[in-house]
Amino acid sequence: NTTQEPSEPSQPFLTDEGLKYALIAMGVLFTLISTLVGSSRWDLFLRYFNQQPFAETEPIFGKNIGFFVFSLPFLKFIYGWFLVSLMGMTVIAAFIYYMRHAIVSEEGGLRFADCAKSHLSILGGALLLLFAYRYWLKGFDLLFSSRGAAFGANYTDVHVQLWAFRFMLFAAIIAAVVLVANVRYRHENLPLIVVGSFIGAMLLISVITPRIAQRLIVEPNELEQDRKYIRYSIKYTRQAYNLDGIRESEFAAADDLTRQDLRDNDLTIQNIRIWDKRPLLRTYEQLQELRTYYTFHDVDEDRYFIDGKYRQVMLSAREIPVSELPKRTWVNEKLLYTHGYGFTMSPVNQITSQGLPELFIKDIPPVPSIDLEIERPEIYYGERTNGYIIIGTKEEELDYPRGDKNVRTRYQGRGGVPINSLLRRWAFSSKFFDVKLLLTNYLTEESRILLNRSLYQRLRTIAPFLYYDEDPYLVVFDGKLHWIQDAYTITNTYPYSARFEGGNLNYIRNSVKIVVSAYDGKVTFYVTDEVDPILLTYRKIFPKLFVPLSEMPAGLKAHIRYPKDLFKIQAYMYGLYHMQDVQVFYNQEDLWTIPYEMYSDKKQLMSPYYVTLKMPDAEKEEFVLILPFTPSDKDNMIGWMAARSDFPHYGELLVYKIPKKKLVFGPLQVEARIDQQPEISREFTLWTQRGSRVIRGNLLVIPIENSFIYVEPVYLEARREEEQQPGQAQMQPEGPPEQPQQMSRQRRKPRRPDRSDSAALPELKKVIVAYGDKVVMKDNLQDALEAVFGSLKEIPSEQEIPPAPFDKEGGILSPPSTESTVSQVSRTEVYNAMEHFQKAREAMRKGDWATMGKELDEVEKGLQKIMELEEGRK
Repeated sequence: NTTQEPSEPSQPFLTDEGLKYALIAMGVLFTLISTLVGSSRWDLFLRYFNQQPFAETEPIFGKNIGFFVFSLPFLKFIYGWFLVSLMGMTVIAAFIYYMRHAIVSEEGGLRFADCAKSHLSILGGALLLLFAYRYWLKGFDLLFSSRGAAFGANYTDVHVQLWAFRFMLFAAIIAAVVLVANVRYRHENLPLIVVGSFIGAMLLISVITPRIAQRLIVEPNELEQDRKYIRYSIKYTRQAYNLDGIRESEFAAADDLTRQDLRDNDLTIQNIRIWDKRPLLRTYEQLQELRTYYTFHDVDEDRYFIDGKYRQVMLSAREIPVSELPKRTWVNEKLLYTHGYGFTMSPVNQITSQGLPELFIKDIPPVPSIDLEIERPEIYYGERTNGYIIIGTKEEELDYPRGDKNVRTRYQGRGGVPINSLLRRWAFSSKFFDVKLLLTNYLTEESRILLNRSLYQRLRTIAPFLYYDEDPYLVVFDGKLHWIQDAYTITNTYPYSARFEGGNLNYIRNSVKIVVSAYDGKVTFYVTDEVDPILLTYRKIFPKLFVPLSEMPAGLKAHIRYPKDLFKIQAYMYGLYHMQDVQVFYNQEDLWTIPYEMYSDKKQLMSPYYVTLKMPDAEKEEFVLILPFTPSDKDNMIGWMAARSDFPHYGELLVYKIPKKKLVFGPLQVEARIDQQPEISREFTLWTQRGSRVIRGNLLVIPIENSFIYVEPVYLEARREEEQQPGQAQMQPEGPPEQPQQMSRQRRKPRRPDRSDSAALPELKKVIVAYGDKVVMKDNLQDALEAVFGSLKEIPSEQEIPPAPFDKEGGILSPPSTESTVSQVSRTEVYNAMEHFQKAREAMRKGDWATMGKELDEVEKGLQKIMELEEGRK
């Protein structure tokens, strides 16, 4: 019937045979794409079917947090998969009808045959039902809204937007029913009317109405309307970033630090880091690379018991990246230069008379000056160890250089895959697109191929669902070298939790510590968070992959440290979410920020740093990661955060708040005070005029007792002739740029110093110490501290000769010998009197006459007691 069916043209666009093959090709292509997309998200399926519940439920729908972390991403994927499938089916159906001339383009528009109307109406109804399903999902997405004063659903979202979505859900269902009913009635314009009405309702109900409500109802009364929703955001953000477990305390930040306090914290003083990573790396390169093909990637910080003492050290592995080989032949890369060798270690605070680091472990083979045994210094797996190698060949490997010759070796480990058959050689040759692997004559029956030797590549191959810290570090245990790598579980679907820097995470846990043998590549995943539901889910999926932390050897567990990447994120989020009062949070009245420090003429955010110190109320020193805070838009210090690394307190986070009425210099203010010291500026200028580059290291804020001291190393480096601009220079910090980096599975490119001036050797020339109103620069840390506090030597016995009072800088000096009976005087009383006298001088400088009078009274009492002791002994 020509009134119902469009007429056919005389010549079809495709023959029946051509149309059949076109449909087959389209079907195969569509199926392939759908399969690839589905298989790429295998983790969503496994997480959904093996999910473990969280301990919390969200407040709007009453659902467990696990629904949003595991179920919601899976349901969204299913929606997207069906949407693409239905749209593909609709396009293919329309194409077929067009080819069959059931859809014809005329001057008045498109004309549809009855069969096309029915079929496309059914597909359109199915799409509308899918949209209804999507509106059901969109209600849950409101818990990630950024519309209000805080992250998460606000008043408008809950009372307007949610109901708009529910209305649109029913509207989509009704529209779908109407389209399906059109199969019977076959109205040509009905589908267009239904779709147009649906789009109009969507714009009016779910887009325009909520915006009007937000503008006219909520914003004029935002604090009252959103009060409970702000409270939700604070609560769930603190949970997601593990901030609710932080222990907060007051920190007096007093100005009463004495020499005795420094003596009581002698272990802290001995472990203050005056070597920064960047200049130390350059020094290691110049002194310890030894051959052009060796390289140090970065410098790690750790602690060891050395000669019975707790020592903080810095160390760097000596690796062989193929890019550094002098002659890059296939034999050299794959058979000979197979491994790095050893490492260099130095204490954080010792220097030689030439301003170079005192090396605890140096040279090849390793020459230790400490009681640290190294049996297996070879590094077959590392940070810059890349590319496959073959061991057990006819050619022995280079072990290490000795004079003009090379010592050879054969691999004795269990790593690698046998490659003793033609089929295996062909398989690996195809994998690496390397025909030489198939043609070489060097292979034997014992040959094995070592692959995935880069730490990051190796771990991503085994556990691609984890996120990895930027800084794996080398550890010596049981005479062998191991890498420790921190790994995280993260999600961006934790309800009401603010996303870090608006990025791809709003929940994070350091749930796994990974140990990788540098010799045989063995990988062990140790669980550090037994209650993390995300890790519990993966443990259910991969029951043999993870082992409890209790199974880690004690010698390795002693080197676990709190990771910097996690600490940066937590510190950044804590700066805002330490405010738990809704009104204070809304007004941002007490916003904290990560402080700045000066780098040449630029301001840079401080990076967290490891220190050895005795925490307030603690009995002994421990390895701690700390970072100061400053108020927003101000430079004075307001508090500091610490993460403990030593057991049994590993993982504890503490924040010490400085009283708001107390003014404590922040890092940038201390930098300014250093610049304002005439003696220091004069010396900087003199060095620059002599052709040296002045490198000011990282400023460290060191808490001791209830006070702070500030320490900054100063390095000198020979200036290249082509450099034209004079003045100070400062190496880039290893810390974050303007804002902390997003957590990602993708590792940033390795940070390497510019080797164009690698001949320059930084020397640690001076150390600056600031405390109170004093800023001094001396040859070493000990001299600088003594210039501020006086002699730090232990109080000797009463029979020893006491020192004379004070020199012109306020330091305590040894007294001239006299004929008096000073050897019979109580040494303790002499020191007490001198302490009070020094405090009196400090009070006089500050104009605090009352304190000065009290201290002078104490001096008088002390002198009187000394005289009484003398009289009693005569």
